[in-house]
Amino acid sequence: MSERTEPSQQQTGRTAAHDSAFLRACRREPVPHTPVWFMRQAGRSLPEYRKVREGIPMLESCMRPDLVTEITLQPVRRHNVDAAIFFSDIVVPLKAIGIDLDIKPGVGPVVAQPIRTRADLDRLRPLDPSDVPYVTEAIGLLTAELGATPLIGFAGAPFTLASYLVEGGPSRNHEHTKALMYGDPELWADLLDRLADITAAFLKIQIEAGASAVQLFDSWVGALAPADYRRSVMPASTKVFDAVAGHGVPRIHFGVGTGELLGLMGEAGADVVGVDWRIPMDEAVRRVGPGKALQGNLDPAVLFAGREAVETKAQEVLDAAADLPGHIFNLGHGVLPSTDPDALTRLVEYVHEHTAR
Repeated sequence: MSERTEPSQQQTGRTAAHDSAFLRACRREPVPHTPVWFMRQAGRSLPEYRKVREGIPMLESCMRPDLVTEITLQPVRRHNVDAAIFFSDIVVPLKAIGIDLDIKPGVGPVVAQPIRTRADLDRLRPLDPSDVPYVTEAIGLLTAELGATPLIGFAGAPFTLASYLVEGGPSRNHEHTKALMYGDPELWADLLDRLADITAAFLKIQIEAGASAVQLFDSWVGALAPADYRRSVMPASTKVFDAVAGHGVPRIHFGVGTGELLGLMGEAGADVVGVDWRIPMDEAVRRVGPGKALQGNLDPAVLFAGREAVETKAQEVLDAAADLPGHIFNLGHGVLPSTDPDALTRLVEYVHEHTAR
């Protein structure tokens, strides 16, 4: 990790967490054990989550600081993970600037009027902290509760946000997105540039409120070839990482199906590169190159296979990452909704016990 300013002493939540196993691993420093957290650890796999979310739409739940705080803390209490991930959704900043969208159960984010012309860009105004006061409030509540446990802030990467906006919702083939990217590269670049500004502002708000690290989710970017990523996506992702570099918090970059892009994703500016389950960690080390911590990468479906199989596969991940300075154990994607929570708790215990220094 390059030299940057140390965390502000005023941000007591981040200061208390500074020497945590998670942040030490992000900085590629010696750790007492391999830290563990799970993408989507706060969510549908937990009965306590389903109980507090009952009857409350997803976007509304992201805008209620008391609810965000409780949901974010639930997996920390239950699993003893080494970091909390802020409960929100990647489309929250888009909703906050006035984009007409909703998160439909069983479908995902749905945009009423897709963005496909230059005139549509005018709907993407800059994000101001006053647009998301509930984020600042929730992070303040969380850092007070978490103490020395780090809080990870997050945002959707420009490409993935663009895909939702252009397609109008989730897409298997991203045909409208790619048609715009290939057919009108100037408009595409301007769209991603605006989204980079919105994303950077959303991350800055979280950092300044007390988040100890941030993760940029590029859920759909695995749909691209490396040359297209470098030319049409990487400049916007780099802009986001550069915008928050001076805050001195680790920056994580994660995408799904990105085995061919790992080196470029690290090059975009991340301190930590997330790896999905499709390639082993030692191969990911080779592709990313030196100077980066890595995060991953147990297949989420392994958790359905029984304790012995889970431990065997977890050990394979640990063995493959054994020589890596800076490994954060995670799944290769998010926790699946029907996962047994006890399997996650046991997995955390296993990793902690078998990596104790």
